[in-house]
Amino acid sequence: MNGISGGSITIRESQVKDAKPLMRIDRLVWNSRNSPQIPVWKSRTHYLRNCPPENQLVAEYGGEVIGCVGWRPPTMMYSNSHVAELYIAVHPGYQSLGVGRKLMEAAKQYTLRRGIKKLRLRVLSTNDRAIGFYARCGFAVEGRLEREYQIDGKFVDDILMGLWLL
Repeated sequence: MNGISGGSITIRESQVKDAKPLMRIDRLVWNSRNSPQIPVWKSRTHYLRNCPPENQLVAEYGGEVIGCVGWRPPTMMYSNSHVAELYIAVHPGYQSLGVGRKLMEAAKQYTLRRGIKKLRLRVLSTNDRAIGFYARCGFAVEGRLEREYQIDGKFVDDILMGLWLL
């Protein structure tokens, strides 16, 4: 895959049929430099249980799923129900081409319409590229959990970032 040329990216609600391509993207995207634990999906059902279509948007190019953004409640407390925690993954062949930005903007609008007032996410301190991307999308650092993870024999901080939609 060599990126985008002469076509447009479509952002749409995720469907059950998207599970397999999204599981493939997860295998390509996540590693010890950008995740404290690489997701391992035992089955399509396992993936769908953790990443339900109703809480996920996908990016499509030329009929192929090339990325997703999803959200979930950060806790099960009612007092926290105005907040959603985001995750985003874009196929490596389509990164740095605006796909992530389109997904993020769509997620902001979509979650706001569903009553979400704040988005939050977590990112490893070693992932400068993602931290910069999130900042460009309007997220600000709200906290830092020092030496939260030990990855490849090194301690890594967990950075908490947030964005108010209102």
